[in-house]
Amino acid sequence: MKLTDVLVRDACRVDLHGETKLDVLHELAEALANQVPGLDSSQLYKMLIEREKLGTTAMGDGIAIPHARVESLSRLLAVFGLSRAGVAFDSLDGQETHLFFLLVAPGKEGSAHLLLLARLSRLLGSEAFRTRLRQVQSTDELFRAFEEEESRQ
Repeated sequence: MKLTDVLVRDACRVDLHGETKLDVLHELAEALANQVPGLDSSQLYKMLIEREKLGTTAMGDGIAIPHARVESLSRLLAVFGLSRAGVAFDSLDGQETHLFFLLVAPGKEGSAHLLLLARLSRLLGSEAFRTRLRQVQSTDELFRAFEEEESRQ
């Protein structure tokens, strides 16, 4: 499974406006809900907040992968968000977070989201790729970056 297969293009944001963790979670939840019929942004937002209470989803290296399960979904969905300024997201390394990948899995889904997380981890293991993602200016440029990086894997 390629990341570009699950990224919801019109929900991706290459210029997040949120200045706090809660702002970013709200912005990403709303962006996805606006593109997926039947997905409730406030419900998703609450689920993301509950997940963060269990422990931060900011991994370090400027990356966070907030995630939730939604019973009503039929497939795995992802949204990318870029904060050029960076956001304090309780990252494990104490640094600000710039790259956000919101993953939303169907409630009955098995391990597909784990495979996607592993793939995402491999892609983001490259500092050069992380730098490229921080510099994208459009959704088209974002998808081109992912397609090119995934073709190398």
